[in-house]
Amino acid sequence: MMRYLLPLAAAALTVTAATIPFATIAEAQNAKTERVQFAKGKSSKTIKGTLKGDQSRQFVVNLRAGQTMTVTLNASNGSTYFNVTAPGAAQAMFIGSTSGNTMTEVIPSSGDYTVDLYMMRNAARRGETTNFTITIGATG
Repeated sequence: MMRYLLPLAAAALTVTAATIPFATIAEAQNAKTERVQFAKGKSSKTIKGTLKGDQSRQFVVNLRAGQTMTVTLNASNGSTYFNVTAPGAAQAMFIGSTSGNTMTEVIPSSGDYTVDLYMMRNAARRGETTNFTITIGATG
């Protein structure tokens, strides 16, 4: 009996592990994406909006190596955060849920940086709403 349970448990874990990336991809595909361009003579852009439930927004900004990127988030719901991912990176270089709602980083390489704005899963599942103001800037 025991020799049948181990392969069954291993198969169940394999199926579970294989479905996790698809759920993550599906969430990312639901994000509304916007390219951020600064107005002539400006070094930042402020965007206001609303998220509800599992909605998210992605802001893409093209930066040069050596520039200093700043992102500041003000949101009406305390479960609202942002992450910043460098071009081609597999994981975020800044994670708002652990680092806060303000980022200032010198950009290591040129390319499109993505700012992912989202509500934590607990608030998203309850269908909560957040009004946000996010400012994305670059100097240097």
